[in-house]
Amino acid sequence: MKHPVDVHVGKRVRHRRWMVGMTQQQLADKVGIKFQQIQKYETGMNRVSASRLWEIASSLGVPVSFFFEGLGAAQVAQTHDIDMPGDLLSDKEALELVRSYYAIPETQRRRLFDLARVLSDAA
Repeated sequence: MKHPVDVHVGKRVRHRRWMVGMTQQQLADKVGIKFQQIQKYETGMNRVSASRLWEIASSLGVPVSFFFEGLGAAQVAQTHDIDMPGDLLSDKEALELVRSYYAIPETQRRRLFDLARVLSDAA
């Protein structure tokens, strides 16, 4: 059975890899493993060792703590219900929106953010 922490870490690896526009093969090459192993990490089928997570974090330009952000005690306790509704990391449209958002120059991005906040308050 997949452990919820392994699934969460795997989702965060996939999310960050996707955000930087890197393929599984490219990440695997940087880390020195086969892309199939990256697939297994991203699905939570295989647990990522501390040293491998360090290499992945370095390759993706984030601190190791990035992979544990958003992991709450309640989520860890839910070993039977890993894919929670509303999980943005599993929503491809949300990931595309975030990627597009960060591709916008910062001044325009701030204005778009303010607009989105006003629209959501009005809804």
